[in-house]
Amino acid sequence: MASKRDLILQAAVGMIAQSGVRGLRVEEIAAKAGASTGLIYYHFKDRAGLLRATLDYISDRADRYTAQALAAGKSGAAHRDPRSELEQTLLLELQDDDEIRENSTAWGELRASAIFETDLRERLEGATAGWVREMAERVALAQEAGQAREGVDPDDVAERLTALVEGLSERWLSGTLGLERARDLLRGAIVAELGPRPGLDSESS
Repeated sequence: MASKRDLILQAAVGMIAQSGVRGLRVEEIAAKAGASTGLIYYHFKDRAGLLRATLDYISDRADRYTAQALAAGKSGAAHRDPRSELEQTLLLELQDDDEIRENSTAWGELRASAIFETDLRERLEGATAGWVREMAERVALAQEAGQAREGVDPDDVAERLTALVEGLSERWLSGTLGLERARDLLRGAIVAELGPRPGLDSESS
């Protein structure tokens, strides 16, 4: 059973996804979470603290559903190679799932608000850097396994791919790009960045 703190954060994510950061009202979150405003201020001190905690919650939730999907993939296959895991991890952000839609929409709203809400920037920078670092590690593993071209900087590749995912997600969620088209564009970008995968991408091109 979710703790009251988690219920508050779940409510905050849902409201940010629906109404944006500027439309966020502590009283409405309290009502949705079945909590008092006093309890919200007890846990998060102020609105800025609630926004920072919500950003952390979104990142943690993305880590959770990514880990679950990768674990399910490993249990369903004798071997899951680094490049496949990289591709699956990125594609997970582009799927028709209510939780992922809500997470991605709220993340985009918080990122946009960081232009004006300077308190969010440091937290957002840390969360983004963590995501890029994780993807760079997967790129490096793919290089070591002979599944990605040598001579490209894993950090640069990860930066470009994660930025692309955010842009494609925003276009998909706003209805200006179809989901399958977004996923195809991401797969193409992975091939462009890492090179054809021996015996697979080269045969299908």
